[in-house]
Amino acid sequence: MIKAADVKTLRDKTGAGMMDCKKALVEAKGDLEKAGEILREKGISTAAKKSGRIAAEGIVTSYIHGNGRIGVLLEVNIETDFAAKNEDFQQFGKDVAMQIAAMKPEYVSREDVPAEVIEKEKAILKAQALNEGKPEKIVDKITEGRLDKFFKQVCLTEQSFIKDPDKTIQELTTELIARIGENIKIRRFTRYEMGEGLEKREENFAEEVQKTMGR
Repeated sequence: MIKAADVKTLRDKTGAGMMDCKKALVEAKGDLEKAGEILREKGISTAAKKSGRIAAEGIVTSYIHGNGRIGVLLEVNIETDFAAKNEDFQQFGKDVAMQIAAMKPEYVSREDVPAEVIEKEKAILKAQALNEGKPEKIVDKITEGRLDKFFKQVCLTEQSFIKDPDKTIQELTTELIARIGENIKIRRFTRYEMGEGLEKREENFAEEVQKTMGR
């Protein structure tokens, strides 16, 4: 079992994200030194060091689903105007806009989720666990686990990438940072759905998007 303290130690040492550190530790069977090597090999540590650099250039891109019912506007930042023209960066913007259309995230990352929203969700999840008859001494731990699942649903960077579910949007971003050599930030997005809030038939849009991609 991977200790939270080891994940924090590795994160402090490399600057990589918590999930990336945990995966590296799992792969390294808890060996901190080996986990650090794994992160370096994957370029994650290098990419993390660029995360503090200013990214003020970039693109505003869009995705409109084939029948015009769903639309997304997305701003993605990068350090230089030259890199903003990079084909991989442009494709990244399109892929992320499609992700937003399909998976309906509400926030870019968990840091953007308002404290009152988190507290309300915690209260609901805790009440659910108690109502299920879970022992009170482990209710808080269960609540935190379920809260993580909540973040993975509503936060774009923590969602599984629809084109490759084995990696998250954050991991996709980190890989691109390592490849291009510049910091990249998904800054903001707006998602529009025709008739949103009105009564209409239910459908699985994620599946519909994937069909248009030929999956």
